Amino acid sequence: MRIIFLVLLLGQMLGASTLHLAISSNPSRLNPLLATDSASSSISDFIFNALVKYSPTGDAIIGDLAERFYFENNTTLIFELRKGVKWHDGAPFEARDVVFTYELIHAPQTATPYTSTFRMVEKVEALDAHTVRVIYKAPYFKALETWMMGIVPYHLLKDEANIMSAAFNTAPIGTGPYRLSRLEHSKSIELEAFGDYFEGKPKIERISFHVIADPMTRFLKLKAGELDIGALEAMQFERQLDRSFSERFETIEQIAHTYDYLGFNLRLDKFKDPRVRRALSLAINRKSLADILFMKHARVCTGPFLPGGIGFDSSVEAPQRDLVAAKALLKEAGYDERHPLRFEIATSSGSAIRPYAAQIIQQQLAAIGVEVELRIMEWQAFLNMVVFPRQFEAVLLGWSLSLSPDPYLLWHSDNDKPGAFNFIGYHNHKVDQLIETVQSEVDRERISTLLQQIFYEIVQDNPYLFLYIPNSLTAIDRHIGPIRPTVNGIWHNQIEWEKSE
Repeated sequence: MRIIFLVLLLGQMLGASTLHLAISSNPSRLNPLLATDSASSSISDFIFNALVKYSPTGDAIIGDLAERFYFENNTTLIFELRKGVKWHDGAPFEARDVVFTYELIHAPQTATPYTSTFRMVEKVEALDAHTVRVIYKAPYFKALETWMMGIVPYHLLKDEANIMSAAFNTAPIGTGPYRLSRLEHSKSIELEAFGDYFEGKPKIERISFHVIADPMTRFLKLKAGELDIGALEAMQFERQLDRSFSERFETIEQIAHTYDYLGFNLRLDKFKDPRVRRALSLAINRKSLADILFMKHARVCTGPFLPGGIGFDSSVEAPQRDLVAAKALLKEAGYDERHPLRFEIATSSGSAIRPYAAQIIQQQLAAIGVEVELRIMEWQAFLNMVVFPRQFEAVLLGWSLSLSPDPYLLWHSDNDKPGAFNFIGYHNHKVDQLIETVQSEVDRERISTLLQQIFYEIVQDNPYLFLYIPNSLTAIDRHIGPIRPTVNGIWHNQIEWEKSE
């Protein structure tokens, strides 16, 4: 009887201490400097720490690997690092890791968007084993946010010839609450709690990420209780849940820090013409699009920064559909029934929503005589064959934004280069000047004014057609807690979570 009891208890412990999650694709690189796809970044966030992070309420920046930080002057930032922090292999975390991470970002062979993030940094130096000094070229409005990026270990990577192909990218060692224990592509990725984590060992022993490309399969596995947490589409929430699901899962609804857009390849003659972009904008009924796709669990997106942020310009309204004006603009640009505007919209099947959004846009644009073909691709193929090599006419995509996004990364002409985020090729001298001005500002009101000017100018240009901001609908097994939703989502206190039977 005693043996049976122990076996049952062990089985209960093993079952209760594994958090089952789903990702839509295989992670490409579990290195925070290179983790630009959602699967990689989702996993690496558990493995690595940054120097600083947002507070749970999002209204302040607090220490992570840094115990204390302060500005000596407008261009000099001091980080005092936590003592006793360990890498997953037991080596001590020190200031040289921070300096090395900065240097690795700027190494010639490293292709990472963080190069742009650190463009204002002049020098990073270790004053001693637990003190780092960062000197900026000028006052910079995102000096602290720059360091919300995972730090990598000097002792493991210092002799690496090429970080892009390093074994570390699939066998990472971090300082985070979990460490990688198994990686099986197209099956599952498992993390185990790190016993020496500086904030205390997480109470949930394991996290298992199941690679499930098909959105419907992810939903069915969630309903079957094979996943503990999962995103719900609006249609699923409204029409496909029963009482037993509500008894097992709590659903949390919040405005997502994301928006979807139709982006044009501005290197192509057809999209260089602002009349064409304006015509396409006037032909799309964004409200109808959002309502159909999200059943009122979304709002229309009016520009590049999200509501609630200091850069959001509330005076800018979404264009109202005007087919007469749209047709007139197309005719001015040389397009009519005998010579219709034709182009392809490419998007990924990794999202349950975007293929349907593309179909609706296709139908709406047909009303002004525009002929649209659709190309729906698997996510990695979409990135590698379409987005990264710039082989597209238009893309339907989305961005996840921080609480204070840096417009330089998406909108400055400098970032129209391989590996950077301005892959549509947007060039606007006035916007460039505004971005360069705001990056040296430290006064919050002035920053807000400048960002709102950037917001307005970009919207007038129509390099993207901003479409919708979905609400996030997250189903969480009621056996998991304590869940404390904030503007930053649900994960900020994950190491406190427990999973009961």
